[in-house]
Amino acid sequence: MADCWNTDTGEAVYRSRDAVKNLKVKVRIERVTSTAALSQHLQQEVFSQQGGGAIELETLTSQSDNEEELVVGWQEKLFSQYEMELFQSEGACQTPLDRQYHTEVKALNRAKGRRNHRIFTYTDHDRYTNCLPFHQLLHSTDLLTTTKSSPTFLAERMASVRHRRQDRRTMDSSIPKSKIINWEPTEEFVKNSHVVNNAMQTMHIMADLGSPGRLGQKENECLLVTIRSDCSGTVVIKPDFNKGKEPYRIVTEGEKREVWRLTVENVSAPMKTEEKDREQNMYKDLYVRHKEYLNSLVGHDFEMPPVGILRYLMNGDIVSAKGFEYDNLYIHFFMELPNNWSSLPFQSLSGVTQTCRTKTLGKENVAFFSFPFSFEAFYMCEKESEESIPQWPVLYFKVLSLDSWQRYRTEGYGYLLFPAIPGKHILTCHTWRPLQKGTVSALRRFFIGGSPELEDPSYVRIPGTFKGDRLSRFGFCTETTGSVTFNLHCIQQARAFVDANMLKKRRQKVFDQLGGFSQQGAVCTILEAFQRARKRMEEARESLPRDLITSTSQLQTESSA
Repeated sequence: MADCWNTDTGEAVYRSRDAVKNLKVKVRIERVTSTAALSQHLQQEVFSQQGGGAIELETLTSQSDNEEELVVGWQEKLFSQYEMELFQSEGACQTPLDRQYHTEVKALNRAKGRRNHRIFTYTDHDRYTNCLPFHQLLHSTDLLTTTKSSPTFLAERMASVRHRRQDRRTMDSSIPKSKIINWEPTEEFVKNSHVVNNAMQTMHIMADLGSPGRLGQKENECLLVTIRSDCSGTVVIKPDFNKGKEPYRIVTEGEKREVWRLTVENVSAPMKTEEKDREQNMYKDLYVRHKEYLNSLVGHDFEMPPVGILRYLMNGDIVSAKGFEYDNLYIHFFMELPNNWSSLPFQSLSGVTQTCRTKTLGKENVAFFSFPFSFEAFYMCEKESEESIPQWPVLYFKVLSLDSWQRYRTEGYGYLLFPAIPGKHILTCHTWRPLQKGTVSALRRFFIGGSPELEDPSYVRIPGTFKGDRLSRFGFCTETTGSVTFNLHCIQQARAFVDANMLKKRRQKVFDQLGGFSQQGAVCTILEAFQRARKRMEEARESLPRDLITSTSQLQTESSA
């Protein structure tokens, strides 16, 4: 007999783009007689021994109290017999919702009947839904299963989502937090913090499974279906729709232990083709209007630097550092702007990372910083010349370590030249530090901290005070240390780039009429190379004597003749 029932009573999650108010669920309950079930079970055992077929359970379909089928909409209120008797009296009404139910019950009594008999609902605003804990409702659905099951951890935590949202208070951001990081979180802290807090509406479809003469008693109420939905189109139903499978089994408590069949079906009306097309057109119109609204906020004038100025934007981060001697590393860095470069007045040209512990990866100790920084500068050449090559800004950095006794040590110096090509760049810079010979220096570095440092950090590359032709570092002792990895995203912006693209587009308009796009690139490349070669020939002819040019032209004329 266990094969005649559906025992899969878990939650089913659906996602729909349609409004949840269009959801329609058909619920059918049907009582199976205990005596008939016992006799059929005995007959089935006899037939199985004799090789006969299985016999289905008989149901009492002659009486209307033994079965009921009802179509329920989302958040549709159907009163039970207990609520019909409760809300008849105006003295039992305590809230505006109760008074509204009192009016509806009086209207039903005047109409002499209601369309439901045993099946009723608790909507999201009912006091029974809000006061009854969700885990108790989950326990009541164990009547649908053959084996008892306890609610999961996630189900218990989601039961208190609505209450935690009501009790939540806004925090004053002006008051500094004394405890930012909880290094030893308790089990209760983990439970309260690691649950997604989404507001969901709940609806319960119930049934009064009492005897026909004892309807309206709270102990006979049984939860059939629980439906929850949120604003994102997620619908959670427990148990799932039958979808052609066997019905669920409900066993009531008490002496009789009656057996009921439960069938749940989705009878929501599908959208018509005209409605789908109308909805798609409405969405397209909405997206177009939203795009126009965003364009109106941005404007049509693209922000451009002045003529003759190159704008350089760089968003980067210090990814990691590895290969250094001591732990607890931090990096101090600053930017140096060469001639003809400038920055905004409020632009910060230096920074310090957080102190980071190292992690062993293979044979290296790596400290992961992931420290972001941004930089914006402008280049303006005083003498406009094609031969002038701009010098790019330089980022100098120094790696230091700090121990528990607040002793710091210089671990290495390095520099990074800003990339001249826009785009993404991942660069690894190797570092070194000054080395003082002798055992005393090594002992001082180990016990006291500190080490030889550079007075001018730009000495890592070319000192700013250097004016000569050759820079000699003979006799300067250094030691190679670790390396630092940078992740850079560079952007260059200038009006010259736009003008060059416009000229290129104008040239290509002529070739669009001649052939395909595959030939345009080759033709443009050949013409550009021809123009460069012709320009070089003209420059070479200007540098030669005129007599030599005349004799060369005569030789070319004779050879052509």
